[in-house]
Amino acid sequence: MFLTPDSQTEDYRAKGWWGTRTVDDMLQDAISSHPASMALVDPLNRESLDGVMPRSLSWADLGTEVDRTAAALLARGLEKDDRLVVQLPNTVDAVIIFLAAARIGLIISPVVMQYREHEIRYIIEKIEPAAFVTIPQFGGFDHDSLGHSLTDELADVQLVILNGTGESALDLASADIAAVGHYRENNPVDAAEILTICWTSGTESRPKGVPRNHCHWVLNADVIVDAAGMVESDVLLNPFPLVNIGSIGGLVLPWLQLQTKLVLHHPFDIAIFLNQIAAEKVSYTIAPPAVLGALLKNPALLETFDIGSLRAVGSGSAPLSPWLIETWKNVHDIEITNIFGSNEGSSLFSSPAFVPDPSERARFFPRLGAKGVEWPGRVAEVMQTRLVDPATGAEITEAGLVGEMRLAGGTIFSGYWRSPELNQSAFDEDGYFATGDLFEIAGEGALSRYYRFVGRSKEIIVRGGVNISPAELDDLIVGHPKIREAATVGIADDKLGERVAVAVAPNEGEEISLSDLTAWLSEQQIAIFKHPEMLVTVDQLPRNAMNKVMRDELRDIVIAKLD
Repeated sequence: MFLTPDSQTEDYRAKGWWGTRTVDDMLQDAISSHPASMALVDPLNRESLDGVMPRSLSWADLGTEVDRTAAALLARGLEKDDRLVVQLPNTVDAVIIFLAAARIGLIISPVVMQYREHEIRYIIEKIEPAAFVTIPQFGGFDHDSLGHSLTDELADVQLVILNGTGESALDLASADIAAVGHYRENNPVDAAEILTICWTSGTESRPKGVPRNHCHWVLNADVIVDAAGMVESDVLLNPFPLVNIGSIGGLVLPWLQLQTKLVLHHPFDIAIFLNQIAAEKVSYTIAPPAVLGALLKNPALLETFDIGSLRAVGSGSAPLSPWLIETWKNVHDIEITNIFGSNEGSSLFSSPAFVPDPSERARFFPRLGAKGVEWPGRVAEVMQTRLVDPATGAEITEAGLVGEMRLAGGTIFSGYWRSPELNQSAFDEDGYFATGDLFEIAGEGALSRYYRFVGRSKEIIVRGGVNISPAELDDLIVGHPKIREAATVGIADDKLGERVAVAVAPNEGEEISLSDLTAWLSEQQIAIFKHPEMLVTVDQLPRNAMNKVMRDELRDIVIAKLD
C-alpha cells in the first residue's frame, strides 16, 4: 500500500534520502553477516508476566522464527497489505511479528498493553484490520477474553493468539516456511509501501494514526545511529514496547542496522533495568528524564549494580535539567543525548557531538536543516527546520522571538491515516509539518546556530513519556451523570513529568469524589494510565470568547486548590 505521492518518493530518492532497501533487507543482511551471533534477548522476568520462559535468539534463530511466523500468518489467510492491530508486550514475539509483517508486506498497527476495549475498538474501526493479534494474558489481565469480545461480533476481523491454545492460536508447528519464499516472489514489497500505523494523541479527542513506510524506517535508522553516536559494538537495551517511534525508530531499526544485540525490558522496573545493563553489558539505552533523575538521587541503588558498560543514554519526552546531564557525565562518565521527537518523524537531537557542553545540551538543539546554518552528519542532510509566527505565519529569523517549529524532510510522515481534513492543517503550504511545539533562536553570534525549547502549544499531557489527550478525557468525563462540565490538565511531577488532574463542575446538589470518577472510567474500559490522579471542584470552567477552555488559567486554578 502506497500512501506517499509518487512524485515525493521520486524526489526523495533523487536526493539520496530514500532508497529501495526494506526492513526485511536489513534483517536478511544481518542474518547473512552474523548468523551465530546473539541478536535478541527477552525480558528476564518474562515468565512472571505471561507465563512464557525467556528466550535468547541468534540471528539465524531469529530468521527461522520470522519465517515460521510469516508462514503461519499466511496459512491463516492473511495477505499483503492486510492490516494487523497488535497488542503485545515488549518480548521477542513483538519483534518477530514486526519483522514477519515486514517480510510479507503486512501492515502492523501496534497498541500499548494498557489499552482496553474503549481504545482498541476505536482503532479497529479506524484501521479495519484483517486480524487482531494478542496473547492469552499479561500481568494478570485476561487479554484472550478482551480479544474475543472485540472480534466475536466482527466477521471480517480474526483473532490471533500467540502462545495460546484453541482455534485462535497461531499454529507455528505446522507452518510451511517454504511458502514464504514463494509468496514473496509473487508479492514483492516496495520500500515506499506502508509498514506501520502507530498512534499519537494531541488536542484532538481521539488518537491519530501515523503511517510510516519502509523508507521512513530505514532512513530513521541512519539518522538515529548518526545523531546518537551509536557504534557497531553497542549492546542496546529497549525498555519500551514496540508501539511508537521512540522504541521502533530509536532502538529496533538501529539494532538492525548495527547488526548487534537487542535486550528487551517490560514493564519498566528500575532494579531489573539496572540488572539487565550489568548482566548483558549494555552500552546504550533510552530512559525518560524522571528515571535518570531518580537514579542520581539514589546512589546506593546505582552502586548495587555494575553499569560500567553503559556509555550513553537517549532521553526526552520532558525537559532535561543541566544538573542531570552534568552529573551523569561527571560522576558516571555517561553521556546523555537530548532527543525531541514524535511519531510523525519530527526529531531534534542535542548530542555530545553537536553540543559538547552538558549545560547547553539541556536547553539547546542544533538548527538542523535551517537556512544558512550548516551542521555535519546524516540528520542535517535529510531534515529541514524553520520557525513560524503562530499568529501571522511569517518565518522567524531573529533571536528571542517565539515561533512554532515546522519540519520537513525524509523522516517526516506523509499524512495521518484517513484524515484528509486534519492533514490540511497538519502541513503548511510549503509541505512543512506543523509540530505545535514552540521554540526560539537561542541568541546572537554562536548561539544563533541553536534553537531553545519554549513550550508546547498543543495541550497534550505527557505522563511517564506517554501522551494523553485532555480532550479525549474531557469527552469521557462529562458523560458522568453527576457532572455538568469538566476539563483535564497536566500538573508537573518530578517522577513522571506530569500527572493528570481534572476540574469538575458538578450538577446542582451533586458531589463527586476522585474514586467515584475513576470507578466510572473503569466501567467505560479506559486505559488505567489515563485515569485522573487529582480532582478539584469548581463552579465553572474558565473559557474564552470562543467558549474554549483556557487550560493555562485552569491549571493555575487547579494548583491553587490542591495547595
